[in-house]
Amino acid sequence: MALFEYKAVTPGGETLTGEMEAPSADLVIAHIQETGNIPVQAREVGSGFRLETLFRGRQGLSQREIGDITGQLATLLGAGLPLDRSLGILVELAANERIGNVLTKIRDRVREGISLSEALEERHGVFSRFYINMVRAGELGGALDQTLARMAEYLERAKELKDGVVSALIYPALLVILAVASLLLLMVYVIPQFTPMFEDFGAELPLLTRIVMAVGELLQNFWWGLIGIALLLVLWFRSQMSNSKSRRVWDSRFLSMKWVGDVIAKIEMARLARTAGTLLINGVPLLSAISISRNVMSNTVLQDDVAQAAKKVKTGMPLARALNESGHFPRLALQMVNVGEETGQLDEMLLKVADTYDREVKTTIDRIMALLVPALTLGLAALIGTIVMSVLMAILGINELVG
Repeated sequence: MALFEYKAVTPGGETLTGEMEAPSADLVIAHIQETGNIPVQAREVGSGFRLETLFRGRQGLSQREIGDITGQLATLLGAGLPLDRSLGILVELAANERIGNVLTKIRDRVREGISLSEALEERHGVFSRFYINMVRAGELGGALDQTLARMAEYLERAKELKDGVVSALIYPALLVILAVASLLLLMVYVIPQFTPMFEDFGAELPLLTRIVMAVGELLQNFWWGLIGIALLLVLWFRSQMSNSKSRRVWDSRFLSMKWVGDVIAKIEMARLARTAGTLLINGVPLLSAISISRNVMSNTVLQDDVAQAAKKVKTGMPLARALNESGHFPRLALQMVNVGEETGQLDEMLLKVADTYDREVKTTIDRIMALLVPALTLGLAALIGTIVMSVLMAILGINELVG
């Protein structure tokens, strides 16, 4: 018997956490489902292993692969093919053996008579709780093909946003690497070449020259120490982010930054809105949708805000008003949510909110990158110019002394 920590959501939207002794995580999940609750996470205490991830688990299907499978399955089911036949076709079309093995196991279990959601759930760590709950809602509503089509669109939107950020960062990252390499070459190799010449003349060097030469000597002789300090800082920051209390402090700091906080709030609002809207449109109750959607968010402060909002919604408060009381969510988004509640089209309005903020985030990141590249170029030019100037000042001073 092992001790497992679990997290679940009640039909009323309340989050449950606790511990349970069981032979395996499967039995913990089964027990949660038998009590009528939705399992979100189950992990062995001290193991560090998480069953629940958003889209990719330890057994390794990427977000792109899951999105492709979802879209293809939706197309086949929409064409009128039975589920087991559709899964069989996907096995034949699998891009690699890893995908084929996962799909084969799912197909075999479906042919044995269990539902698709149960078959997905048995592939622990491959499909997220959110994904499985969406499939289950589609099965219960008799619209599995439509649900999978919406999930494919959801995954594609999430992937586009992520790819857009990564693509925008490639050029600045290369520029930073080249800048650091150029500066290290100057400071470690070029500047030390002048040191013997300056020492031979014995003249007092300008302050700027002495600073540059001291930095070059430090980099040349103690580079290993600087790398060690950098590694320690990275490890320290990772430990800070892995601790719940310190993580919340850092998340609060990031959220309070003028520009960074605005981007974070928009990204998290888009995630919350798209996930909740997708769940609602597939028949999941509002409270359950809110509680499940908060697990998609990465900022712990905003997660807590959504949890508090869910409690207020349970007492009858409108969602827009409950979210507004935290003061962290964009006003336009809350106004759109309010309109959705008043018109009875909350699910559609949440998806519009997600589309709106996906576009805003992309536009904001594009603008930041457009400013970052010239800023890095000017910064590099200023640093190299300072180094060159320090050497010229020393040479001119020596020339005046000799003359």
